[in-house]
Amino acid sequence: MTDRAPLVSIPEAPVPDHGAAEWFVGADGATLRAASFFPEGKTCGSVIVSPGRSEPIEKYYEVVEDLLARGFAVLVHDWRGQGLSARALPDRLKGHAKGFRPFLNDYTALLNTFEDRLPKPWIALGHSMGGCLTTLALAHGEPRFSACVLSAPMLGLNTGKRPPRASRALAWLMARTGKAGDYTPGEQSDPFAHSFATDALTHDQARYERYRAQLLANRDLALGGATWGWVDFAFSACAWLRRSPGVEAISIPVTIVGAGLDSRVLNPDLRSIAQRIPKGRYLELDGAFHEILIETDEHRARFWAAFDETVDAFAATSPTAAD
Repeated sequence: MTDRAPLVSIPEAPVPDHGAAEWFVGADGATLRAASFFPEGKTCGSVIVSPGRSEPIEKYYEVVEDLLARGFAVLVHDWRGQGLSARALPDRLKGHAKGFRPFLNDYTALLNTFEDRLPKPWIALGHSMGGCLTTLALAHGEPRFSACVLSAPMLGLNTGKRPPRASRALAWLMARTGKAGDYTPGEQSDPFAHSFATDALTHDQARYERYRAQLLANRDLALGGATWGWVDFAFSACAWLRRSPGVEAISIPVTIVGAGLDSRVLNPDLRSIAQRIPKGRYLELDGAFHEILIETDEHRARFWAAFDETVDAFAATSPTAAD
């Protein structure tokens, strides 16, 4: 029997109605957190929402409301190493990982835990790191989804002025020579050292400040910069997807939505993956920053239009959501 887990509620972002969080057990015994929400009246299916790096369940309350309005049940989870799920290192602010297999095993445990409670069809929705891991799960043969929509998924890392091959080689070396748990150069331990002016991940300051207020309300939600271990995981995950025939074996419709002004992931890699999926398509939101789901209303509306186009065939009874 699982135990009730907390959800942070603040005036600007109250917990959505008809839902609760609980602890569940990851594949290796790790204690992980997830939250499920159910619409009033008839349910037309379920959406499993997988956040990006550092993002807790609370950041997705607005997304939950958007999906409830469409008639979907919603499951959102904290990946291991972030939110209130178990963290990998004694310093909980370090964003760390040990390869992508533990994440995939946790994802299977999540789906198994909630399978009997979530009405079909299932739709996968992932952002950034969550989009990468969702794609990995599908490419490894996860069969329970009917469609998938990804927001700026981490399918290729933007290394800026540093050559990608050299960056990957350095991460591989550091992760295997006793430095895996160290911050990479330039990463900060203080998650509150950033500002709206410097982050450049969304144009919407109100949504940015709302998320910051959630972190301040419970600092245990916050996560600092990435370690060499996390960067090595990210490069390895992207490399696996580039070479694996499992991508071509994904049989469900997959819509990948890229941000035209993304500074974190490489849109050509997103487009390439979409082209390899038999029912894949790639859309790009001109002028949007990386965090599409907390972008301005205009960009979010375009994302939700793409979502609706993808899932309507599988959730024909879904009520029309308000814009």
